[in-house]
Amino acid sequence: MDHQITHNPSFALLEVNIQPGELLVAEAGSMVAKDSHVGMEVKMNAGAKAGFFDKVKAFFIAFVRKIIGGESFFVNHFSAAQPGRVWVAPTLIGQVAHKKLGGGSFVMSSGAFVASMGDVDMKMKFGGLKSLFSKEGLFMLEVSGTGDVWFNSYGGIEEIEVNGTYILDNGHLVGYEGQLEYSLKKAGGGFISSMTSGEGIVLEFSGQGKIYMQSRNIPSFVGWVANMLP
Repeated sequence: MDHQITHNPSFALLEVNIQPGELLVAEAGSMVAKDSHVGMEVKMNAGAKAGFFDKVKAFFIAFVRKIIGGESFFVNHFSAAQPGRVWVAPTLIGQVAHKKLGGGSFVMSSGAFVASMGDVDMKMKFGGLKSLFSKEGLFMLEVSGTGDVWFNSYGGIEEIEVNGTYILDNGHLVGYEGQLEYSLKKAGGGFISSMTSGEGIVLEFSGQGKIYMQSRNIPSFVGWVANMLP
């Protein structure tokens, strides 16, 4: 895929060159610029193989996520009859990374998705209470199939290869490969040591695959800003 990521790791900008017959799917509101002949359509992202009830479910989830502050489940479709360029950028200050899907799945935390191209299917993944308590929200975004995916972070992105178990602070997760599983646990040995360490809850991943973590923590930054307010 012909693309270029500039201004990493702080103010990332993604440029994608679209050929005839190709379709770029990008998060709503992420477009910075495009060639004038490149067309754009706004669509609900219910998945490529979604039926009527899947679309109704996706609409309900989109409404809920909008109310609770998650990203919209509507996306922009870019296409062109002749080669053209599209520039997109995430909302947060941070890095944009590229991942090539080869038939597996990739789960992203809320707000991490930037764009995709190819035979990539997207659906909401219900994380349950463990996802809610880990600050990732009740729903995460799962992509699968074959193609290209671009995602972003708050801060820089570090790729971690897991073979066994791995501990990650709950505010630093960007995404993980679908074959991995995670559970919640206290950071310290007991409740008091866990709370006084400043970490609280952490994620314990198990299996074999890759985790993508961000170098900064949004809730911690928000808390710091709040302390500075009069």
